[in-house]
Amino acid sequence: MSANEGRVFAYSYSDPLLESVPNVSVWGQRIDRVYQDIGHRQQLQTLLADCQTESVAYVVIRRLDELGDSIQEVSDRLAKLESLGVSLIATQETIDSGDSLENPSGQAGASGQLVQRSDLLYLLQTLQDRHRRHRLQQGHARNRVKALPPPGKAPYGYRRGKERYAIDRTTAPIVKEFFEHFLLYGSLRGSVRHLQKKYNKKISASTGRRWLTSPVYRGDLVYHNGEVVQNTHAAILSREEAAQVDRLLRRNRRVPSRTASSSRSLSGLVTCGTCQSPMKVNHVTAARKNKEYLYLCPTVCPHQPKCRSLPYQTVLEQIIQQICQTLPEAVAATALPNVDQIQQGLQAEIAAKQAILEQLPGLVENGILDPETAQLRTYNLRTELAAINAKLAQLPPVNLQTIAQVVSIPQFWFDLSEAERRFYLREFIQHIQIDRHERNQQNLNQPNPEWTVRLIFIF
Repeated sequence: MSANEGRVFAYSYSDPLLESVPNVSVWGQRIDRVYQDIGHRQQLQTLLADCQTESVAYVVIRRLDELGDSIQEVSDRLAKLESLGVSLIATQETIDSGDSLENPSGQAGASGQLVQRSDLLYLLQTLQDRHRRHRLQQGHARNRVKALPPPGKAPYGYRRGKERYAIDRTTAPIVKEFFEHFLLYGSLRGSVRHLQKKYNKKISASTGRRWLTSPVYRGDLVYHNGEVVQNTHAAILSREEAAQVDRLLRRNRRVPSRTASSSRSLSGLVTCGTCQSPMKVNHVTAARKNKEYLYLCPTVCPHQPKCRSLPYQTVLEQIIQQICQTLPEAVAATALPNVDQIQQGLQAEIAAKQAILEQLPGLVENGILDPETAQLRTYNLRTELAAINAKLAQLPPVNLQTIAQVVSIPQFWFDLSEAERRFYLREFIQHIQIDRHERNQQNLNQPNPEWTVRLIFIF
């Protein structure tokens, strides 16, 4: 019987530590049978046995290294197929001496490189490199499943212990100081300058941002595949502080980078409604007097004469008055998600996965799961818990409607420092516009007849 008269089988091998099982659609629509192995090659033996009892024309694989963990194993299985008169097609191999086949026997998706045992000479170095790389990746994956630190130098503030990162008592206080300064002032570059001034520790702004977002300082490990495992070592930054850092970083992305760390609460929020220019804070000191006067000035006003500067304190008072009047109404009119309900749902998911984690040791003791499978399941559950906890941390700490009632009291705002006021303003306000008016009889009774404040909230 010729090869064209036989059936077409497909085979795949997947290491559960490194990859997922390929979808059957990768082989095409007319593959007669698919054999899949995960971690062991029992199905490969079944495939070879079926090739002895059935009429098989082709076996389709992705790569030759799926046939065995060594060159000898691959060679033996190629020889076995050749002795049975079965042709092997590798869809992801490139062999200069081989023949390229497109849809043999009319089988869609069964196209690739026809491989013979003699082709191993061309692929010897390639297969050796793959097996060596695979063993290295397996070792890293086993360490990952055991929640061991990835290879490489420990992050600043830590040292490598036997099985986990340990806090370095000489450098961890510097990292802690950086976080505390950022939480207090919300300024990345200001915190970088603070380290240089106090500890003579020079880092770039990009390094500081990596510190702020790194899971390592929160007691978690992150691997090259992006997966995070929580609570693997002592944290420098608490969960509550980490959630606040994330909120500050998200808030700062809404304003120009130079104004994110400004000492004035209105910096980066105000624009002129007439010329559409951002307004910056200028300060003027009277001659021979210690008193300082603050003004909001358009930065790139195209008009002549230019739009006039406005007294900073007067504008701030008008904004606070507007917030107290309009914020509760805006929150009430907005269809906001029920934060409490979302929190309860996420916490229920966390509890369910924690219950599964607690059951795994018993399943191993009873022989239902082998230790390797239990370790892999534990790792997957811990990464899933990390993702759910990340969603939980991104939620507002309390209901927005509750906050709106508190911040609608004018005295609340006046009792805050400028840094605290800046924090709350950027929590609620996306943009503030100053609309200027012609002076006329209708607006003489307004607090500021020449201009009014318009607030654009973030929701």
